[in-house]
Amino acid sequence: MSVEVTNESGIETDEAALQRLVVYCLDELRVHPDAELAIMLVDEAAMEQLHVQWMDEPGPTDVLSFPMDELRPGTEDAITPAGLLGDIVLCPQVAITQAKTAGHPMLDELLMLTCHGLLHLLGFDHAEPDEEKEMFGLQRDLLIGFAHSERRKR
Repeated sequence: MSVEVTNESGIETDEAALQRLVVYCLDELRVHPDAELAIMLVDEAAMEQLHVQWMDEPGPTDVLSFPMDELRPGTEDAITPAGLLGDIVLCPQVAITQAKTAGHPMLDELLMLTCHGLLHLLGFDHAEPDEEKEMFGLQRDLLIGFAHSERRKR
């Protein structure tokens, strides 16, 4: 997997953990090991600009996803072909606020947002109740599985 992480936010984060999460998730979702994606961490001003430009909504948001080759998860019988998944843009400043409200560390929030953004790149959505149930259930399962795999490495 080619996962490039660029941090232009001015907030120190564990970029390696974000990469490990994406690799774990793509493996679990049977996406080709040659798939590529980029994660960019930006400040609130840059995120607000993207949010207005692409979603026509004011203010910064926590995560935006920009799919490219419209890849979908593979199956037990066939993995997804190689390709360019797209870009995930995160705003650590917004994540800090959300993490404080939720009562967990900023890294946990960024991991959740990264997983959420990745699922959007793979075609998942949460506009309808059944879609939301599927996407958030899968997101929860992936994050729990990743946390267990991280603990086993220690």
